[in-house]
Amino acid sequence: MAKVTFGILALNAQPFLEYNLRALYPFAHQIIVVEGAAQAAKNLARPDGHSMDGTLEMLQEFKRNHDPEHKLIIVSATDAGYADGFWPEKDEMSQAYAARATGDWLWQVDSDEFYLESDLAGMLSMLDAQPDVSGYSFLYIEFFGGFDSRITGIWHLKQFPRVQRLFRWKPGYRYMSHRPPAVVNEQGQDLTGLRWGGDAILLGQPVVMHHYSYVLPKQAQQKVEYYANVDWSDAFRKNKQWYDEQYMQLKNPLRLGELGGLQWLEPFRGQHPAAIQELQEDLRSGRVTEPMRPTQDIMRLLISPIYQLQTRLAHAFLWLYWPLRVAWKSVRSQIVKF
Repeated sequence: MAKVTFGILALNAQPFLEYNLRALYPFAHQIIVVEGAAQAAKNLARPDGHSMDGTLEMLQEFKRNHDPEHKLIIVSATDAGYADGFWPEKDEMSQAYAARATGDWLWQVDSDEFYLESDLAGMLSMLDAQPDVSGYSFLYIEFFGGFDSRITGIWHLKQFPRVQRLFRWKPGYRYMSHRPPAVVNEQGQDLTGLRWGGDAILLGQPVVMHHYSYVLPKQAQQKVEYYANVDWSDAFRKNKQWYDEQYMQLKNPLRLGELGGLQWLEPFRGQHPAAIQELQEDLRSGRVTEPMRPTQDIMRLLISPIYQLQTRLAHAFLWLYWPLRVAWKSVRSQIVKF
């Protein structure tokens, strides 16, 4: 079986992270979790830089009691030499798990990203069969407000319809950046420019990453707080009202993304990964307690004939608008060169 190191960044990552560890464990050569806050997320962490929701303690308990093959490695900022307990940024966090990776492949996974078990098994078999490929991208579904609704639109369909997540890993390879994920070989060549495998396909079907990034209110709040304080982009500085007006109230249900643009909701009719089904059952039974967003307004919206018509029109508009946008950018760049 292909030796895969899974690299995870984790800050206030419960309850998803625990279920993700159990899901990945049978397929992992290593699971390296880099825990704690970057400087921009200081207000989301304890004074020592660790999670406020017990993520670190869960990891330590998992290591003691559920890691018989010693696959789990936990890395904190102090382990990496940052005396104040905070990471400079996410680049350094990702580089920390890459520096400790001993697998033949490096698979970046967010704490709330999940895959079907059949896709995990199929990918490991495919990696064995295609040793010269430098990596793969995944199409993805992003959940919003609950487990039965997904957000889609210009971001997901046109700007970033896939994510780079799985990279060949060898001595001398380096992890360069977290956003976008970038790995270079010993000659400094970006792996996406070599024998990149493109979108991962198994039995004619794409491997899909299920990203549960906006299911819980605390996840949405944390994203707003973090991105409002990053120093690499001003785009998120004014979006603190997004949580109240868009995430909780659906004030403009055709522009639901944090950065605006055409973004809307659709029902999810597929199959959740087994670990998420287990989490859903534990939430229903009370074995896991976590405040959830009420979903009655989302369900009403999704069955509304008017909203269904609006989203169909929005989808059609994107398919017409995007080629024109790409063509205009190309013409404008030629004009600037001239």
